[in-house]
This record gives sequence, structure tokens and C-alpha cells, in this order.
Amino acid sequence: MSSQLNRDLENLETKQTTLFDLTFRDSEGRIVIAQMPNLPLLTALAAALLQAVLPSGNLQTALTLVAFGAFFTWAWQELFDGVNYFRRSLGLMGLVSAIALGLHVS
Repeated sequence: MSSQLNRDLENLETKQTTLFDLTFRDSEGRIVIAQMPNLPLLTALAAALLQAVLPSGNLQTALTLVAFGAFFTWAWQELFDGVNYFRRSLGLMGLVSAIALGLHVS
């Protein structure tokens, strides 16, 4: 019985983390590709939708700034606090996109 336990322990110790694990698994071993949207992403989506419906003016300009700031915040959080490399790469792509679109609009 103890020899089986010893072999199981050795198998656990020799298992190495693969690139797939680093890319798609969180710290608990679950595969994480999509998550429920957090507050900055929901704020960015709501502001972008309202901005599309409202006529041009000061309110639309304010909503543009809110949408940009919230999306930038979401991307920054994903880049530095994402649960795996896939989520962090989404944050990097979002950050680059937000900056590129911000430069293009202004």
C-alpha cells in the first residue's frame, strides 16, 4: 500500500508544467479562455453603445473618454493580473488596440 503511495507521489513530483498549462490553465488547474466580464469591460461596452446612439456633442465626447478609460483599465488589468498567458495576451492586444484607436480618433 505504501509503495503505491510512494509511486503516486513520485509521479506527482515528476509532472512538469507544459506550455499548454501555462497558456490556458489557471492556478487551480482549470482551463480558462473566457470569463464573465468585469466592471471595467461592462462600463466600456455600455459607454460605447450609448455613444453610438447619441448625437454628437459634449455627452458623446464624455462617453468616448469613459469608454476609452474603461477599456484601457480592463486591458491593463488583464495584461498584469490575467490568470494565464492567454488572458494576458488578450490584455496586451486590447491595450495596443485601445492606444491605436485613441491615436487614430484624435
